[in-house]
Amino acid sequence: MSQNFYHFFTSRITDPNRPLFIKPDGSVVTYGAIIELSGKMANALAALGVKPDDRVVAYVDKSVGAVALYLGCLRMGAVYIPLNTSFTLKELEFFIADAEPRAVICSTEKPDIAAALRNKLGESFGETLGTDCRSGSFAERVAESSSSFTAVGRRGGDIAAILYTSGTTGRPKGAMLTHENLAVNALALKDAWQMSSSDIIIHALPIFHIHGLFVAVNVSLLAGSQMIFLPKFSASEVLSYLPRATVLMGVPTFYVMMLKDKQLNADLVQHMRLFISGSAPLLASTHTLWRERTKMEIVERYGMTETGILTSNPVLGERVPGTVGIPLPGVKVRITDRITHRTLPRKKNAKIGMIEVKGPNVFAGYWQMLEKTKEAFRRGKFFITGDLGFIDERGYLNIAGREKDVIITGGENVYPKEVEQEIDAIDGVMESAVVGVPHEKFGEGVTAIIVRKENVALSEQDVFDVLRKNIAGYKLPKKIIFTESLPRNAMGKVQKEELRRQYCVAC
Repeated sequence: MSQNFYHFFTSRITDPNRPLFIKPDGSVVTYGAIIELSGKMANALAALGVKPDDRVVAYVDKSVGAVALYLGCLRMGAVYIPLNTSFTLKELEFFIADAEPRAVICSTEKPDIAAALRNKLGESFGETLGTDCRSGSFAERVAESSSSFTAVGRRGGDIAAILYTSGTTGRPKGAMLTHENLAVNALALKDAWQMSSSDIIIHALPIFHIHGLFVAVNVSLLAGSQMIFLPKFSASEVLSYLPRATVLMGVPTFYVMMLKDKQLNADLVQHMRLFISGSAPLLASTHTLWRERTKMEIVERYGMTETGILTSNPVLGERVPGTVGIPLPGVKVRITDRITHRTLPRKKNAKIGMIEVKGPNVFAGYWQMLEKTKEAFRRGKFFITGDLGFIDERGYLNIAGREKDVIITGGENVYPKEVEQEIDAIDGVMESAVVGVPHEKFGEGVTAIIVRKENVALSEQDVFDVLRKNIAGYKLPKKIIFTESLPRNAMGKVQKEELRRQYCVAC
């Protein structure tokens, strides 16, 4: 029996006339229609010479057609590689050289890049697709193609997609995700979040990341849910859809922005069943404010490109602010000592260590990087996440930050999140980021970058006065910097590498 994720999805469709996508203009795309369009996509790709196991780069804007392109790739056994359309030609050329794709489908909004690729590499590297799925050279091929296409059989371990990790610590790495990875994780999340055909999801995430595509879309496909499919996030637009929806999958920035809108209240969300947050840490203060305003609690979860989602706070049961919940079924999570690699115990005030994970959701390795793949796994096939944290006595995972973000100052380890939590609790602080920058005396100096709430007069001295009472002296910032905002990536995660570059002489 084929383990192609496409087969796994289509075998669960009970009503092809059921709406899948609800567009902002009110039009609807059914499950049957997306299946037909995926067949056209597969035939159009085949006409470009794409065969099973070939890579296809999707450098396209978010649209229903982009999802159909993804399904078309799976259907024909090709490997789907989504890329952010904000990448420049130079960046795109790196990914093409690394992935060695058979075709690159470009956004119609990037005609110069598409033309440059077509002239340099050939026609199949510069085909274009618009968000209306009618404009662009590839859209013309799709329109002329048959919707009939026999899906290719796949084994669970065959590669379904390659997602590139950010290159903040070197060149980007292509994480190879298998059909089994996608199916197992989506099914586990469907069950954990009790997703069903009764749910209507507000989808305002990009779909070139694991969150927007392999979590929000894949879970919806397996649950038979509907999606209000928005091109991008707008707080006012999302708020306007809340009375019609049941689930919102978002990032912390979504919730922070919506909390600024006075119309957010318990009445507005009474139709909602679930609010989910991921891709970046959710401040405990945001969790508390959301609960006060809406009488509902946000479910925070934890995952990464290489693993899909690993843990989640429960839908039924205690949701603990500041934690990312308990492991999903089939997922093993352990904390190991950073030096000895011995497994650390679960207990109150547990020691912080490296988060390592194992399960059928964990990726197959990095594309054409055998040594990097070997380095990423511990004996026993546990993947080294690069994240630090601890598991408390209840079994809830707490994230302390990335290992590369640990600050070594005067020989002492400082975990940024520990300091950030104390700063964020100060009256007048909206949010903060703590980084280490070069320091002549201490090697690295703890530096706090703080965003104040509007119309709040908060000084460095005010912050120091509070921190001195709550944390050890070596953890105190050597410098406090106030700023209007923190740099973030497309998923709302604070870019600490950028902060380190920006304030490298702060101390």
